[in-house]
Amino acid sequence: MLASIRNRVLAKQLCAPVQRSGGMFQCHKPMPLGQRLYHKPARSDKFKQLSSADVNYFKTIMPAETILATAAVGGTADPIELEGFNADWLSKYRGSSQLVLRPKTTQEVSDILKYCHANRIAVVPQGGNTGLVGGSVPVHDEVVLSLRNLNRVRSYDEVSGVLVCDAGCVLEELDNYVAERGHIMPLDLGAKGSCHIGGNVATNAGGIRFLRYGSLHGSVLGLEVVLPDGTILDSLSTLRKDNTGYDLKQLFIGSEGTLGVITGVSVVTPQRPAAVNVAVLGVPSYANVQQAFKLARRRCGEVLSAYEFWDASCMGAVLKHQGLRNPLTSDYPFYVLVETSGSNNTHDDEKLTALLEELLEDGVVEDGVLAQDDSQIAKMWTMREGIPESLGKTGATYKYDVSIPIPVLYDVVGDISKRLEAADLYKPGDASRPVKLVCGYGHIGDSNLHLNVVAGKFEDQVTRIFEPFVYEWVASHRGSISAEHGVGLMKRDYLGYSKTPEMIDYMKRIKHMFDPSGILNPYKVV
Repeated sequence: MLASIRNRVLAKQLCAPVQRSGGMFQCHKPMPLGQRLYHKPARSDKFKQLSSADVNYFKTIMPAETILATAAVGGTADPIELEGFNADWLSKYRGSSQLVLRPKTTQEVSDILKYCHANRIAVVPQGGNTGLVGGSVPVHDEVVLSLRNLNRVRSYDEVSGVLVCDAGCVLEELDNYVAERGHIMPLDLGAKGSCHIGGNVATNAGGIRFLRYGSLHGSVLGLEVVLPDGTILDSLSTLRKDNTGYDLKQLFIGSEGTLGVITGVSVVTPQRPAAVNVAVLGVPSYANVQQAFKLARRRCGEVLSAYEFWDASCMGAVLKHQGLRNPLTSDYPFYVLVETSGSNNTHDDEKLTALLEELLEDGVVEDGVLAQDDSQIAKMWTMREGIPESLGKTGATYKYDVSIPIPVLYDVVGDISKRLEAADLYKPGDASRPVKLVCGYGHIGDSNLHLNVVAGKFEDQVTRIFEPFVYEWVASHRGSISAEHGVGLMKRDYLGYSKTPEMIDYMKRIKHMFDPSGILNPYKVV
């Protein structure tokens, strides 16, 4: 076994991982709201101001205990009760909604939207509120339509592996449910303990299983969606094949709640792997990260389920803030996590061990360690999944989720660093400068980089150096300004860097066709 080649026992080197199950990673102490500046569109005069009459109507169509209304609209709720609905989990985006509706049925969602459509009341659909681009919180005083009470599993076919459930089901709970039946959800996120499957679909979430199981555009078989006028669009099919015209569900996957409210999801769940193996590698350069990926696909293609990388700055933050020790004997410029998932542990273990030995012998990687049990696998994954929290604890973190062709994926990190150094805002190792770290990590197999700039605080002099430069850089390489986080409010004004004017025009036409009054998640996406 590779783990014994250099007498390293991972269990003696790594401390307990951060708790990932049962909830999101605990965020660092939130910054004061409003400290991060961003473009906030003015409130549209076409939307009605809520009144007590509106709240009274909602009480006739849904139980009173599912309504949170402040005194400003005739209710009795303390505004503090609405804080978790008005602000995102990073406290970066914040609205001022005075009304939260928490329906329990699709019909209640329909009745709510029918009334809002008729009265031009703006609505923001909200799931687990784990997004990073301001798509799930109000911009102004929109009604928050929370889907958390729609949380039933409707059916599960153990032969086909097709799950039908409400949109408010928590991803981790669904994964546990299908695990008991020998299957696995086709996506996995750091926020799995809080995010909802409906929100995952609405944002076309990616995550660490994308390399193996692909996009939700392929995994989702059907949707139940309530349109802005209250119409219930039932396309909740459980069929793998249905070639009867336009596949309308695809419009709602990734639409971020701007075209309709997803209330039900039909998704195919793959067979759960019987054997999972994980290794962490020390790599001398980004070129070698790519070379190792090519060899991993060649040697482990049918069982390769994840290929993640991060740089030395990310590793330093994780080791400092997660209570971990580096499992390798030295520090390296880059680190790679390789995971295989299959049905035969001996077979897969031999393949991964052979891969790592070949990588070491060829000098592609300089060090490597193979997990020996589930506990060590969890600790290795903590090194990768603990990066966002660790960077947050380091300082105010600017986050950019981009897709870039693999050969130049990491180049943007160096270019951003050079711009900040030229502006005298950053010098590696100098904590007195406004910017502390410029680093990158992500999913090589998906061409997805998470670029992070960590500063002492959010301030315009820093932001101006890389916005819109980072989007211009991505566009110059025919990349995407959003790989998996969506557009939301954060990237709405930069959409032109990834979409042509003609494409944006047709997106707006589609939006107008479904939502002519523009009440659903206004100010977002287009």
